[in-house]
Amino acid sequence: MHVLVINSGSSSIKFSMFDVQGGVSASPTEMYDGELSGIGASLPEFKFKGADGKDLADAREVKAATVEEAIRSVEEAVSAGGLPKVDAVGYRVVHPGAKLHGHQRVTPEVLQALRDAEPFAPLHEPVAVEIIEEMMERLPGVAHYACFDTVFHETMPEAAKTYAIPEEYREQGVKRYGFHGLSCESVVVQVREAGIALPKRLVIAHLGSGCSVTAVVDGKSVDTTMGLTPTGGVVMGTRPGDLDPGLLIYLLRQQKGDIAKELEAMMNHKAGMVALSGLANDMKAVRKAAGAGDVKARLAVEVFTRSVRKAIGGFAFLMGGVDALVFTGGIGEHDAATRAEVLAGLEGLGLVLDERTNSAEAKGLRVVSASESTTQVYVIPAQEDRMIARHVGQMAV
Repeated sequence: MHVLVINSGSSSIKFSMFDVQGGVSASPTEMYDGELSGIGASLPEFKFKGADGKDLADAREVKAATVEEAIRSVEEAVSAGGLPKVDAVGYRVVHPGAKLHGHQRVTPEVLQALRDAEPFAPLHEPVAVEIIEEMMERLPGVAHYACFDTVFHETMPEAAKTYAIPEEYREQGVKRYGFHGLSCESVVVQVREAGIALPKRLVIAHLGSGCSVTAVVDGKSVDTTMGLTPTGGVVMGTRPGDLDPGLLIYLLRQQKGDIAKELEAMMNHKAGMVALSGLANDMKAVRKAAGAGDVKARLAVEVFTRSVRKAIGGFAFLMGGVDALVFTGGIGEHDAATRAEVLAGLEGLGLVLDERTNSAEAKGLRVVSASESTTQVYVIPAQEDRMIARHVGQMAV
């Protein structure tokens, strides 16, 4: 079965094709991947290459003034002669809303539930629905599936999901959903596939533009830092993480015009490390500035790493200890300095990095803890698209 995976952002669409064999025990093999970025811009960028590194873009002219044009360009590219026929399509969808549980084959009822979920994720859900509708129109003869970033966290106990707010809002579906679930699940799967005994008490730090820390016991999520939306938890590139609710009330009183819209834009695009550093959402640039003596950049890095350290420590005590820690996501995988700074002071939990292996450039699953570390520290790449292909293969059986 050939599964096309669509992983969309606010201005980009990533896509990849997997050969999925094995049904319930599906083990997807990537065949190609690509990205169309700059949607809405005058000069969109299109990348498309095979698993062997061969360029498949062929100087293709793409149009992406609108989401509709972008999807048309992607569909035309993957339907070109010589490429495998699409048998099914899987989409990464951020939020399922209050009505959906588990990954879903897309039906008219599921699409309506996703539209109803817009208040939970107004920045993500409308675009996701539009992309699904457009691709379903262009590929009507195949099955389409929505895979949610929240499903991995459905195993959390009620005490972890529940907010201490009036019941009328909890009945509307206001609770802690958690995100980066596909990434966390891919970590668990990769550990098992590597033949490593799955640690009973595992902490996963997904650090990228968006960041979260998740506590995992016996392969299942028991708590995580993100909540109703991907805005809360630890400090992120453009999002503030957890805030005093009174601060939000204060900010509401300061806003003029469309208060909700302005506050939403601030919390999602103007807060976090960009607000502290005054620089772009680029960890390399922030670290370079901090190294050159930029006080704001240095503070941004310290606030970020401190928030992640607190989350790891808190979950370790929640679980009665930690047997392994995993760094994943763009920053988690590639920024050795962040890994070192996050773990500074956590030696009491048995977490000690090996400076040489931590600093070495490498790919794939690897151990970066020192021999004297009683808790293993891993770096494992996030494989969200592969997890989507795996779930589609399982649902399509």
